[in-house]
Amino acid sequence: MTAAALIVEAVIHLQLAANYQLAAPAGIGQGNLFRIEAAAAVLAALWVLVSGSQAAYAAALSVAAGGLGAVLLYRYYQVPAFGPIPSMYEPLWYFKKNVTAVAEATATVTALIGFLLVRQSAPSRAANH
Repeated sequence: MTAAALIVEAVIHLQLAANYQLAAPAGIGQGNLFRIEAAAAVLAALWVLVSGSQAAYAAALSVAAGGLGAVLLYRYYQVPAFGPIPSMYEPLWYFKKNVTAVAEATATVTALIGFLLVRQSAPSRAANH
């Protein structure tokens, strides 16, 4: 579930990236930040699928929670540009943004559960070996 939600997030970020980059074509731009987020989500999803380790779930949690935090922050607050990060205020919801937020929330919750379950089961696995 965590990996699937991260992949949904990545696909939508990649779909939206080109249009968001138009606001700052020569700079880092929101489109490039979307591409970075998508790459991080794909890598975290693959790591969860391949290893299922506590570290993989921690990475997935940080990617998903960071994405969710960003979408909520920039939806409700007009944060000014700082350094190479542009102002990304967008005070509206639309279908793909809603889907991304739900996917990020799902990945956040399931990654946290995975992190806690792997942590709890680690001592019992060590005792069996």
